[in-house]
Amino acid sequence: MKINAFAAEQESAPLTAWSFDTPELHCQDCVIRVSACGICHSDVHMIDNDWAISAYPLVPGHEIVGEIVEVGCGVSHLKVGDRVGVGWLKSACLHCEDCLEGNENLCDNNQPTIVGNHGGFADHVVTDSRFAFKIPSGLETKSVGPLLCGGITVFGALHYAGMTSGQRIGIIGVGGLGHMAVQFAAKMGNHVTAFTTSQDKAEFAAQLGAHDAIVVDGDSFSHQPSKKFDILLTTVPAALKVDPYMEMLASDGTLSYVGVGETHIKIPFLPLLQKRRRVMASPTGGRAMINHMLEVADTHGVAPIVEVFPFKQVNDAIAKVRDGSIRYRAVLMD
Repeated sequence: MKINAFAAEQESAPLTAWSFDTPELHCQDCVIRVSACGICHSDVHMIDNDWAISAYPLVPGHEIVGEIVEVGCGVSHLKVGDRVGVGWLKSACLHCEDCLEGNENLCDNNQPTIVGNHGGFADHVVTDSRFAFKIPSGLETKSVGPLLCGGITVFGALHYAGMTSGQRIGIIGVGGLGHMAVQFAAKMGNHVTAFTTSQDKAEFAAQLGAHDAIVVDGDSFSHQPSKKFDILLTTVPAALKVDPYMEMLASDGTLSYVGVGETHIKIPFLPLLQKRRRVMASPTGGRAMINHMLEVADTHGVAPIVEVFPFKQVNDAIAKVRDGSIRYRAVLMD
């Protein structure tokens, strides 16, 4: 079978039509007919080889939603016709300590969907069925893809920072990641404050469920929060001036990073020490956490705001992701 895709032939090149033969179907593999695929900034990083791990021709796309059309001989948990999703991870070793504890995302030998493999900017994808997730019936196909990357990233970060309910949570940034984080935190019963640099996004955050919004202009804040936060989650892809946010954390509060904006972070020590605060970062989630996230999104009505483009307009969509004009996630869907 030939797979028809859109690929970058070289670093930073526009995507063009490209076809390739399907790889051999292994025992645990499945073939998915792609219905929709989100476009993430990580796809752009891979197209541009920003992480020096790209191989060309490169077929991006790791926010995949589609229908199972074939399964390998060892697949019993999925069947032909199932609607499934695939995120950043294609596979992991499944026998290291991290994998055995349900943290396949932390496995030293995990394999991303678009590193050394072809992704979802295509009509079909062949992947490890153990990393394909059944989609709850209440979630729209166009909305699922971004949940499988940005959604699980913020959900997992909030979970491992200690989010339950009845807490005070601040979300720094109301963009592709932040607008989903606001929804998860608010709809799970927390008092949410959004930090943003624009008044229109402050108003939008309220529509998403935020109880307060603080507009940040350089070093100044429109107002101070009425109480300190149990968790602050930063989703911005830029350097963060940590000191004022550290003072906003309650005792035992956590500042968690998911936005990749700097390679070194300077943390003030005394505010950390005096209130037993902590700083952490979090990547995507493991398989159990992804399934839990999808259930929560279905139960509580969490959905990313998406702009839908036909697959043939993939380069137009990528251009909008590059310049940050997408509101708030781009999805390819015919």
